[in-house]
Amino acid sequence: MDQQKIYKTIIIGISMKKIFIYFSQTGNGDLVANTLPENIEKRRVIMKKKLPKRFFFMVLTGGFLAGINAKSRLVDFNNDVSEYEEIIIGSPIWNGKFSSPINTVLSKIDLNNKKLSFILYSGSGEAPKTINTINKKYPNSNVIILKEPIKNKEELDKLNEIQ
Repeated sequence: MDQQKIYKTIIIGISMKKIFIYFSQTGNGDLVANTLPENIEKRRVIMKKKLPKRFFFMVLTGGFLAGINAKSRLVDFNNDVSEYEEIIIGSPIWNGKFSSPINTVLSKIDLNNKKLSFILYSGSGEAPKTINTINKKYPNSNVIILKEPIKNKEELDKLNEIQ
């Protein structure tokens, strides 16, 4: 093994183990997951009861669920994050809040002694209610807001903060 490979192995071996747990309804979360570095494990959550396919009804239903801080039932969700030092949560912003599947995730995983980051994808690019929630419930966490990354690819440059 050459010296450069040995160095890379040592660096990877001592780096923090990270996981990106995310929900994606319209593909923004999947794009974020595919853009993040390979050393970050990805875990996509899937709702048991799908949202309506028609965009208007999907937004209406998702926004209502988020507005009442509902928790969605998830398909085969693995809530064990014990082996990770950093948890990165990815959520669309619905009605100014986390999506209902991410409400479920946050209620089921143990965040004690974990570095926590959030990647929020939003149609408006603003998420003041969600940021207030994060600041109150999860102080010292990192927050990145992306405005419709599928339509605005330059927004993905903000992910350079996450290594």
